[in-house]
Amino acid sequence: MRGELYLILDNIRSAYNVGAIFRTADGAGVKKMYLCGYTQCPHDGKKSYKTKAEKMVEKTALGAEQNVAWEKCNDLKSLIKFFKKKKIAVVGLEKTNSAVKLSDFKPQFPLALILGNEVEGISKDILEKCDKAVSIPMRGKKESLNVSVAAGIAIYGILS
Repeated sequence: MRGELYLILDNIRSAYNVGAIFRTADGAGVKKMYLCGYTQCPHDGKKSYKTKAEKMVEKTALGAEQNVAWEKCNDLKSLIKFFKKKKIAVVGLEKTNSAVKLSDFKPQFPLALILGNEVEGISKDILEKCDKAVSIPMRGKKESLNVSVAAGIAIYGILS
């Protein structure tokens, strides 16, 4: 049975990655996205112009940013506390020694999935606040996938 999934994007550098994640989130039926740190937000309609970054999100999201509920988050630690208070599991998508392989992960819904920065990943102090970490096994020479690709694999893996 499909559950309620929330996405938390923490310090995602590329507006194109943000747009691609919006598109995947829309396709998968993600409940809501939280855009934390310097993660680029879509145009919110409050001003008459769009920034270059807002146009980049829009270009890759292809309208999905209008279909998926989203919110700017200024304090990720408070957001994690909010989810835990609501009995929503918080899971980080990160390669760690204790991470569960995505294929072995048995999600309990509702669930909030944190996606970290393209280079640094999820910070250690945020990972410590997560209920669990899940990872996508890497079989080649590279240690990680593009965050929007990893998001798609994880979202569909969790919801299937």
